Amino acid sequence: MKILVTGGAGFIGCNFIYYMLDKYADYEIVCLDALTYAGNLKSLTEALKNPNFKFVKGSISDKAFVDALFDRESFDVVVNFAAESHVDRSIENPFIFLETNVMGTACLLEASKKYGVKRYHQVSTDEVYGDLPLDRPDLFFTEDMKLITSSPYSASKASADLLTLAYHRTYGLPVTISRCSNNYGPYQFPEKLIPLMIVRALDDKNLPVYGKGINVRDWLYVEDHCKAIDLIIHGGIPGEVYNVGGHNEKTNIEVVKTVLRYLSKPESLITYVKDRAGHDLRYAIDPSKITAALGWKPETEFDSGMKKTIEWYLANTEWIDEIKSGEYAEYSKRIYG
Repeated sequence: MKILVTGGAGFIGCNFIYYMLDKYADYEIVCLDALTYAGNLKSLTEALKNPNFKFVKGSISDKAFVDALFDRESFDVVVNFAAESHVDRSIENPFIFLETNVMGTACLLEASKKYGVKRYHQVSTDEVYGDLPLDRPDLFFTEDMKLITSSPYSASKASADLLTLAYHRTYGLPVTISRCSNNYGPYQFPEKLIPLMIVRALDDKNLPVYGKGINVRDWLYVEDHCKAIDLIIHGGIPGEVYNVGGHNEKTNIEVVKTVLRYLSKPESLITYVKDRAGHDLRYAIDPSKITAALGWKPETEFDSGMKKTIEWYLANTEWIDEIKSGEYAEYSKRIYG
């Protein structure tokens, strides 16, 4: 089997590549990534040593480039991780998100249809459902809920989901979609909450927390997410959406204090800042559909996942330093221009 993994130099994508290379010795994996600011080629250093892995630099929004790649490689499966994903950045500049998340998805879907891809999988987010009230812990996101987006980012992801499902209904393209909760783990770019707090705490810098820190997120260890996608692309029903959640609901301030506790840093580093515009209150996923259909359950408890995550960052300070200095981007430019 030959799999195209888009956005594979990013956080979840590179973890998925390592998971699949380790599990399936006979699979070929091609990574397509534009190496924008959050794409780090050095995250794939070990994968590049594997003869079954190939890296290609390019944008999923470049229709001619994508078409030529599909024509040359004859992919069996496409897993689309490629996305602009930071809510704050989407508020500052929505158009980049529309270009990558919507038009890029359209290019991949069209090429998948044209070249007979056997499974196209769209990696989405629980943010397409909007949010849930803090005082209703009994409520969870389910696959049949309306899509009510709160930011340009979530709107672009919801648009991509709808386009993916339209290609299934209109053209019969065998698609699946997974909507996951907040991921954490190794290789996450330090603009997202957990790695940002780790990096700043290690430098004894203030830790900025939106509002009062009471917003709730459901946290999913990245390897558990990779296992879910593996099950979906092999056994998921075409045209179906699967929610993938960690059953680890935590307020943002709980997460920050967990980081400080593991690093033996004082809570005085916490600084409360003006809340984000349109900040969703609570995300919580009901993953019972994927559990019943494919037998998937989250395996990693939050505390053990956080321990593994923080230990990885402590053991990979060079990776962090290269991001802070911009060296990781210069490395990619030296190789690809």
